[in-house]
Amino acid sequence: MTSTPTTLGPAASATRWTPRVWAMLITLCIVLFLDGLDVSMIGVALPSIGAELDLSTSSLQWLISGYVLGYGGLLLLGGRTADLLGRRRVFLIALAVFALASLLGGLVTSGPLLIATRFIKGLAAAFTAPTGLSIITTNFPEGPARNKALSIYTVFGAGGYSFGLVFGGLMTGVGWRWTFLLPVPIALAALAAAYVLIPKDKPAEEGGHDILGAVFSTGAMLLLVYTVVSAPEAGWSSARTVASFVGAAVLFAAFVAVELRVPHPLIRLGILRKVSLVRASLAIVAMGGSYFSWQFIVTLYLQDTLQWSALELALALLPVGLMVTASAFYSDRLVGRFGTGPIIATTLTVMAIGYFAFLRIDTSPSYLAVILPAVLMIGIGWIGFPAVNIQATSGIEDHEQGLAAGVLQTSMQVGPALVLAVTTAIITSGAPVSTPAEALDAFRPGLVFAGAVAAAGALVAIVGLVLARQDDAEPDIEPEPELELEAA
Repeated sequence: MTSTPTTLGPAASATRWTPRVWAMLITLCIVLFLDGLDVSMIGVALPSIGAELDLSTSSLQWLISGYVLGYGGLLLLGGRTADLLGRRRVFLIALAVFALASLLGGLVTSGPLLIATRFIKGLAAAFTAPTGLSIITTNFPEGPARNKALSIYTVFGAGGYSFGLVFGGLMTGVGWRWTFLLPVPIALAALAAAYVLIPKDKPAEEGGHDILGAVFSTGAMLLLVYTVVSAPEAGWSSARTVASFVGAAVLFAAFVAVELRVPHPLIRLGILRKVSLVRASLAIVAMGGSYFSWQFIVTLYLQDTLQWSALELALALLPVGLMVTASAFYSDRLVGRFGTGPIIATTLTVMAIGYFAFLRIDTSPSYLAVILPAVLMIGIGWIGFPAVNIQATSGIEDHEQGLAAGVLQTSMQVGPALVLAVTTAIITSGAPVSTPAEALDAFRPGLVFAGAVAAAGALVAIVGLVLARQDDAEPDIEPEPELELEAA
């Protein structure tokens, strides 16, 4: 790694990874670990929460979607705020709010209040996620060092998910409230470490607070996700749903109009011409949307219908997290050898095959013969997650790393929320079920849809890879010199 002077911190200029650099990276990783931990623990606890608080399937979805509403709705603002106000300051404040919301979630006694705490946690994560990613990308120079740091970072998220499955099963056995309380001491410890280890940085010298753009973009995101999530209950063709879709479109149009006119826009629309960022965003929508939809169905079927315990379900899905955690030892080397495009295309293809293989499940499924092979293939899909992050931030200037991270994380949250909402509409559109066989018949179209989403993502990645290779193969043709005509 070449020594390069910088004001951002010691990591970017260090010729080796010092203990302080490692400590800073691990602290950021722990915060991402909490995100994975939180998502998987809540997913395992959903049936227990629904039973105690008397929540329906559509209401339980709001424990996931409420988090996504806050997260996805404010991610662009979160990434841009980190650039404008300083990454360290934004990260510390948001992490403190995350810890407080976790504590409140473990204490409330009603479904709406619990959903509200999830929304607040989503708001906090909308600032910690892009800020943490931009702290890494601005403190590690592009190339092997950044690839290694991002691989470690994203694998901690997967590790949080895998540990969250086990902890979620164990905590739910004691009481589902512990799934909310467990992250509190971890978040507080990470907050203290971040205060000491994250280097101070200066806000962007140029820029301003695009308040109007923030209002329009946040309103559009919130209204779009809310509309899709609530449409199954209200009806896709109802006046409320149609009006909400129209309102979201108007807000998006207003946002674009503002961004084209203000001197310091919330998002420079030109960044969306960065093909690598767009491809990475589509890949993460396919990866996250298909998986969260599949996990939602599997949780309801195995726990509610087949009466599996929370711990049994957690252990059944554990190989997904373990495989991605193990990839920490080689994902950066894979990217260095093959590039991000081939890895993303291959892993998404295997993931799609895993979903379709899961369709062999019946009312008395064999774990070794049916469930485990599908789970392993789905886990291979997540090995491409570090490559997606690397692809999204490659070639982006330091002053827009927070913005690029916000675009990617917005895709990761809003995209899967829309996919999950459609999946929920599919599985709840039929008649009430009373037997395991009827429940499985109701769930199968949702499983097919999840597989189709992953397959579509794989197809986009493959097409992008082919086009990129064609561009590389085309020779540069020098234009022929113009012939000078002699005067008659």
